[in-house]
Amino acid sequence: MNPRDVDPRLLRGFLAVAEELHFTRAAARLYTAQQALSRDVRRLEQGLGAALFTRTTRAVELTADGERLLPLARRVLAAHEELAAAFAGPRPLLVDVNTDGPSSARTVLDRARELAPDCELMARFESGLTHAAAEVAAGRLDVAFGYVHGLEPALRRRLDHMAVRYEPLAALLPDGHPLADRPGAPLPVRALAGEHVYAGAGNPRTLEWTRLARELFEGRGIALAPPAPVAIGKEEFRRVMAKTRTPVLVTVDFTDLPACTKRPLAEPLPLSPLSMVWRRGFAHPGLDALRRAVRGLAAERGWLEVPPGAWLPAAALTGAPGSG
Repeated sequence: MNPRDVDPRLLRGFLAVAEELHFTRAAARLYTAQQALSRDVRRLEQGLGAALFTRTTRAVELTADGERLLPLARRVLAAHEELAAAFAGPRPLLVDVNTDGPSSARTVLDRARELAPDCELMARFESGLTHAAAEVAAGRLDVAFGYVHGLEPALRRRLDHMAVRYEPLAALLPDGHPLADRPGAPLPVRALAGEHVYAGAGNPRTLEWTRLARELFEGRGIALAPPAPVAIGKEEFRRVMAKTRTPVLVTVDFTDLPACTKRPLAEPLPLSPLSMVWRRGFAHPGLDALRRAVRGLAAERGWLEVPPGAWLPAAALTGAPGSG
């Protein structure tokens, strides 16, 4: 037997005898027969080419080689236990839901947790599919949500995806803005003509969102607002909005903010195709639960229905995300 191929069971037997210095007590500790334990110790000694114990009728003692093996055996068995614990069951699934506020992705995650209560599905907030998808492809995240057709083709080819919802879009307006006078009332897209609307321009994490906005604004007299400081958290987002006084393109489920008015866009109704993405070939019971959640919610709430006359980005019309 090569020392590289030592069976951990033989090391456990050696360790028990080394700590008890008594074969009978060591065998009882391991719930095995004394003869079987003695046989395992002999096999280990033969494999290593070294005597590990001196035995008399009255005492068992470690030899110099046994003393040398003892700390090594403890480290090997500790690593073996760590390995076993790490793969005893599915590891937590890391799911990016983009924001810590309400969202379709959060709704999917909540439903999946109900469907698979024994799975640990951990929320992450990466803010932007461009960044999150790269993290998924690299194995640092497991699942993310967003406009998958806005990703670069080379990145998209490394992912599998599933259509979740066609999300209606809205304009988030700072209080006092001329278009903020009717909270909740539909706002025709043409009413934004002449405005500079923020849609993540300059933020490398949200390139897919900026591409969708640019396509929606094209030919309608709406300009992309220039880059602004990336705000982390609701209060910082509200503060930057109050300072810039710039409308922001959001989904209708975007969190309500103080001193801001959200108006759903209409005429035409613009829709953002939301997909769930994961690494190609990746498998996990938590992912199965997420896919079941998507199918159930889409059926219950009509998430994949497209009203007549609605606007969709061209990529969603020519190649809709797969059904998973």
